Amino acid sequence: QVQLVESGGGLVKPGGSLRLSCAASGSISSINAMGWYRQAPGKERELVARITSSSSTNSADSVKGRFTISRDNAKNTVYLQMNSLKPEDTAVYYCNAQVVVVTNGGARYENNYWGQGTQVTVSS
Repeated sequence: QVQLVESGGGLVKPGGSLRLSCAASGSISSINAMGWYRQAPGKERELVARITSSSSTNSADSVKGRFTISRDNAKNTVYLQMNSLKPEDTAVYYCNAQVVVVTNGGARYENNYWGQGTQVTVSS
């Protein structure tokens, strides 16, 4: 019913920048919170940054001042601008969205969706 498609990952040198995008599509009535999580090898998935429908944000201490989350509600898209990247930022980054879905019968309910993940590698 709903798909999240991420783009923008890749290989970058320390100190470099990347911009991740995640576009939601499908039977969407509205989208509440959207966020980015990451998972490094051997570690648990962790929250990177989150943004509500009214654009209130919060982020992990490890990325404050370097990463910025934003969203375009008209495009059902969330972005993560990552600056001053460090090797420890290397991980698979996942998009998450709390989507209010509308069914063929007109019913609405909220569900949680994940993207497929995009690899970010920070290395010289």
